[in-house]
Amino acid sequence: MDSDCWLNFQRTERIFTTINLTDEQVVERALALPSEERALLADRLVESLDPAENGQLRQMWVTEAIRRREEVRENRVKTIPRDEALARVKRAVAK
Repeated sequence: MDSDCWLNFQRTERIFTTINLTDEQVVERALALPSEERALLADRLVESLDPAENGQLRQMWVTEAIRRREEVRENRVKTIPRDEALARVKRAVAK
């Protein structure tokens, strides 16, 4: 991460903590951040989760992965090549 991005993230963090915002306003402002700053914010939020909740979260993802695997095995979803999937993710993150 370059220093300019970190400085911007710190500035954004100060803005969120010094202004009395509703949850929805915080979400709206977070979604307006550049993609790299949103990723940093997402990392910080995940790191802040209670370890007990983290176990629940991990179990939810395991359940979701099994559900998706079954959808593929039963031909209920169409898979796409890895390169296409990565390109889609990059385009979505760049927005």
